[in-house]
Amino acid sequence: MNSPGSPGAAVGDGGPVLEARGLTRVFQSGGEELRILDGLDMAVERGRSLAIVGASGIGKSTLLYALGGLDRPTGGQVLFEGRSIYDRGEDELAAWRNRSIGFVFQFHHLLGDFTALENAALPVRLAGLGPTEAEARARPLLERVGLGGRLDHRPGLLSGGEQQRVALARALVMEPRVLLADEPTGNLDARSAAGVSALILELVAECHLAAVIVTHNDRLAGLVDVALELAAGRLK
Repeated sequence: MNSPGSPGAAVGDGGPVLEARGLTRVFQSGGEELRILDGLDMAVERGRSLAIVGASGIGKSTLLYALGGLDRPTGGQVLFEGRSIYDRGEDELAAWRNRSIGFVFQFHHLLGDFTALENAALPVRLAGLGPTEAEARARPLLERVGLGGRLDHRPGLLSGGEQQRVALARALVMEPRVLLADEPTGNLDARSAAGVSALILELVAECHLAAVIVTHNDRLAGLVDVALELAAGRLK
């Protein structure tokens, strides 16, 4: 597993595309204060991959959601290309997520009544474009992830690995700058997990993405550019 010289340093040689500065997230539980993130710093550049590892329940998903604009931190900043994302109003923040961030989760969250092509095209439809243009964008991505022959298949007719490949195509269809993945292989068998892991890292390089991947998969964590452990609210 790789490790950087400093957890606060950017992954790569240029300026970071996504950065956390002094990130804090506190929850209240039964009158007790739970400090999940505690002044955390990190940064990642386009074309580079960063894995976050650590014990279950330590706050890895909380960190990912804060980086992606899904959960406002209690303190600190998340910067995208130098601008704080939480300076935006809710509508602007949602539009930014749609354009700039691709999400992949442990559970694919595909719509059961939609085909693979329709699922992959959904972010484009949500951006206001019509079905023809949306599907024209999604089709080559599905072909790239090895599903060119399954465009009309609904999720129930796809294997777990194939469903996660649809989810990956969906995450990339808006040509985001950042890919955030939360246990992307956690629901797959070993063979499917290896294929999805390799595919994610290939696409990070091909699409020049900045990728932050939360994972318990030692194989995947060992393949990224940098792996950091989240413990006591900070990365090391």
